[in-house]
Amino acid sequence: MKVYFVSGLAADSRVFKHIRLPGGYEIVHLDWIPVFEKESLENYSLRLAQKITQGEPFALVGLSMGGMIVTEITNYFRRYKIQGPVMTILLSSVAINKNLPPHFRLAHSLRLYKFIPVRFLKSMSFLKRFFSAEKNENKKILNQVIRDSDPAFIRWALQAVLEWKNEIVPQPLYHIHGTKDRILPIRYTKPTHTIKYGGHLIVMEQAEEVNRFIEEALLSVEGTL
Repeated sequence: MKVYFVSGLAADSRVFKHIRLPGGYEIVHLDWIPVFEKESLENYSLRLAQKITQGEPFALVGLSMGGMIVTEITNYFRRYKIQGPVMTILLSSVAINKNLPPHFRLAHSLRLYKFIPVRFLKSMSFLKRFFSAEKNENKKILNQVIRDSDPAFIRWALQAVLEWKNEIVPQPLYHIHGTKDRILPIRYTKPTHTIKYGGHLIVMEQAEEVNRFIEEALLSVEGTL
């Protein structure tokens, strides 16, 4: 079965370098596509969903902003009674807009994202403060990913996330979150599974635990396929 992965803001498939799936499952990365001017996160998600092979079982995994995108995809399929994912898995993300931290809503109301230089968002000091990659190998990967990211995409993504309006929790849902996540603090959301002392980069820093939870999630629905 194919398991589609969507990365987070300013990231790509390299952040899933340490992810391993059980036998019989195939990792497929839904890489970013060009954005339209003033496009909503919902519309972008539906266009990205066109890369999913229809007519066969599949699962979705989304990291950070990617979790919001797979949420939109899942809800769209359910709404229109299209064969959707057997499981939606969120990593360091939120399922509904109400779970975004209060300062996100403040940034949206003040339109602060329009004034933050993208070069600051891509700076290494920003990464060190918020993502907290400790292992040298992960630091190198993350730094390269950020250097390769598209400033225009980052600018769009900031606005799209802050204007995100989803209020429907996708089902079935498996939400994995670190207890020390500084970008999307756990106190504002309701994950189904937690990783003790995990930051926003659990997918890289605590990959063994993430792999175990993902395997558990996938195996839990095997009997329903």
